[in-house]
Amino acid sequence: MSDSPLIHLGSLMRSSEDAHAEGELDHLNYEQGGKTQTLTFTEPAPYEISVNSLGGSEMYLQGSFEPTITMECARCLREVEVPLELTLGTLMRYEPSADAPYLEEAETGEEVLIFGDSTLDLSGYLAEITLLSSPLSVVHDPECKGLCQVCGHDLNDGPCEHMAGVPVEEIDDDLGIPQSSGHAKQNPFAGLRDLQVPEE
Repeated sequence: MSDSPLIHLGSLMRSSEDAHAEGELDHLNYEQGGKTQTLTFTEPAPYEISVNSLGGSEMYLQGSFEPTITMECARCLREVEVPLELTLGTLMRYEPSADAPYLEEAETGEEVLIFGDSTLDLSGYLAEITLLSSPLSVVHDPECKGLCQVCGHDLNDGPCEHMAGVPVEEIDDDLGIPQSSGHAKQNPFAGLRDLQVPEE
């Protein structure tokens, strides 16, 4: 298992010979906001990358990456494994002054991976592609019932006292909640009902 996804481009830069790298990753360390972040995968994530010369200082990276990340269910906060199948395709440009690889947007709107070292660490690149390709939210099950908004109980494990069925006739018309339920007790405005306001 690789510690970092490295690809060696020395031969490609000297003789236009294609470069290749493959392996598996259980995490990626990358920089964000000046701090080192770690993106952990729930199982080994295979990657396969090739880089070929386009002439001059420009190259093209292509390949695949299949990480499985862990996210929280948007309704009940349970952990959800999310497998991703990423197809890679990115222009690259060698600039000796670049201290660390980074993505920049070209005039065409396409992103270009800028790098300054012939031994290229693709950790930041793969982390950014993974994060951008991840869904905004997931649910562990389409029928997920979520959490009780009063006590936080996971309703997939069964109802709680706040969410128990209440006959329609017992619903308070003014507040729209059961008179005897925990909702009524915890409503900060429930006490205002009996407040006597002097007539002017």
